Amino acid sequence: MITLDGSYGEGGGALVRTALALSTLTGKPFTVNKIRSGRPTPGLKAQHLSTITLLKLLCDAKTNEISLGSTILNYNPGMIKRGKFTVDIGTAGSISLLLQGVLLPSMFSSGKVTFTLFGGTCGKWQASVDYLQNILLPHLQRFTKKLQVKVLKRGYFPRGGGEVVVEVSPKFSLKKYPDFGSLYEELSFMIPKITLIEKGDLAQIRGVVNVSRELSNNEVGERIKKSAEVHLRKNEVPISIRVEYSNSKSVGGEIVLWAVCSKNDDVHQFNPVIIGSDALIERNKTAEEVGKSAAQTLTASLKKNAPMDKYLADQLLIFMAMTPGSSIAVPEFTPHMETNMYVIEQFLPIVFRKEGNTLLVERKDL
Repeated sequence: MITLDGSYGEGGGALVRTALALSTLTGKPFTVNKIRSGRPTPGLKAQHLSTITLLKLLCDAKTNEISLGSTILNYNPGMIKRGKFTVDIGTAGSISLLLQGVLLPSMFSSGKVTFTLFGGTCGKWQASVDYLQNILLPHLQRFTKKLQVKVLKRGYFPRGGGEVVVEVSPKFSLKKYPDFGSLYEELSFMIPKITLIEKGDLAQIRGVVNVSRELSNNEVGERIKKSAEVHLRKNEVPISIRVEYSNSKSVGGEIVLWAVCSKNDDVHQFNPVIIGSDALIERNKTAEEVGKSAAQTLTASLKKNAPMDKYLADQLLIFMAMTPGSSIAVPEFTPHMETNMYVIEQFLPIVFRKEGNTLLVERKDL
């Protein structure tokens, strides 16, 4: 039984999500106390409970009795199954954060997995589903035959109501190996390493503005797009931002931008350089301010000369650990990253090693 200190590092929910994903995949049970002790309202939130509910469906996991606000979790996973699974987080609980706990193990299920998830598609303190689709997922295709995320309905704070379908067809099934260690050995040799060291040259900037239909009369989406374009023109590369209006339970929206960089006009198949940013529509911000905010954040990330933004660096860690020998250059080491590295090292036979702004994954047993 692995024991984790939930107050470690930034003391947030990422520790729980990472532990759930790795425990389910490795088959190693764990217990964690002081959950989210670093937050104003400690304990499990709705999206954590929904993640656990989904994992119980996916692998027949067992837990102690838990509810909203629980600060102790004992988790014992079962075998990862194939099938179709549905979970409603309720209100605007984050779908993308829920996926952090279930995506990795579903990649090594016994067959095709389809998740239908209801909740929020964007919000504060989270990467949106559009960020996941366009910035993270291109790096994860190496692990599966198919990995697709479709947004059927948008869900904004506070009522949510978003609907997302995730389809995963595994390339490697844990069920076909004697144990996780055997699968891990094969992945170490068969899967291309995650290697992102050089940014290359900026080739293009793309983006999407998704907005509630109620805001179309004031052309909020178009104004956000135009503002972002104005503040990005100095980069002197092609800019393509699309605007989408949709029906939603609550009024809201966001802009997600991503810069694509390349070397010798070549975008790498497995290690594309994609740097992202986003900004939410808020009551105290004009549409022009929303577009400007996302553009300025992206420009600041590009100036750091790293081949990723800090949020992608954090989300790649768990997948890097599946392919020892992976290495990335990061814009900065955040408390979120430090916490994730702590958890990952408890479950997998690897260590993270820093060399300046470069992070390497090395086997413990070599």
